[in-house]
Amino acid sequence: MPLLEVEDLRVAYGKIEAVKGISFSVEAGQVVTLIGTNGAGKTTTLRTLSGLLKPLAGKITFDGEVINDMGAHKIVAKGLAHSPEGRRIFPRLTIAENLQLGAFLRKDASGIQRDIERAYTLFPILGERRGQAAGTLSGGEQQMLAMGRALMSQPKLLMLDEPSMGLSPIMMQRIMETITELKAQGTTILLVEQNAQAALSLADHGHVMEIGTIALSGTGQELMHDESVRKAYLGED
Repeated sequence: MPLLEVEDLRVAYGKIEAVKGISFSVEAGQVVTLIGTNGAGKTTTLRTLSGLLKPLAGKITFDGEVINDMGAHKIVAKGLAHSPEGRRIFPRLTIAENLQLGAFLRKDASGIQRDIERAYTLFPILGERRGQAAGTLSGGEQQMLAMGRALMSQPKLLMLDEPSMGLSPIMMQRIMETITELKAQGTTILLVEQNAQAALSLADHGHVMEIGTIALSGTGQELMHDESVRKAYLGED
């Protein structure tokens, strides 16, 4: 049974249907990516999975339980964490305080400390600057902090929305290497990413979204070598 199963999901903003009946699943230990242009419905899908938006119809099953009507905090407690587009860190709080906030539902002080140290191991720059206000970090460092904070809830599934957006090529490569590292450690990841080449190269499965629907699905490698995907998303003629 998949860790996450999405069946015929429909989501609307008022009268405008942003997601029009999509279905996909994520198996434990996999990296699955959603790629597509702006407005395809990728971010809306993640926001609905994390309980920030209510679906119009369809079924979301996570870890064997239907979560359609569950509150966002309960979904996090169940093990579904979301690192949102635009990072959404707390700029006036320190790096260490931002990480602590990611563990707000936990009571195990020693485990929390261990996971903070893990974040510093994954992202050494955060460890070096732990007492610094998060707002003084570069975009790439803020992205690392957002990912580290999402990991603090000990998620069974980590959702990453556009982690490489606005980053320099070097920082983007570092973020993608971290995703590969997390996968090797057994973290299950649902990745929304505009850089289709980077996303597909590390994904087990991929889905191409177009205007609220899934137009194409396959393994990361299949989609990378698909002619229509290469033309539309990899900038090849």
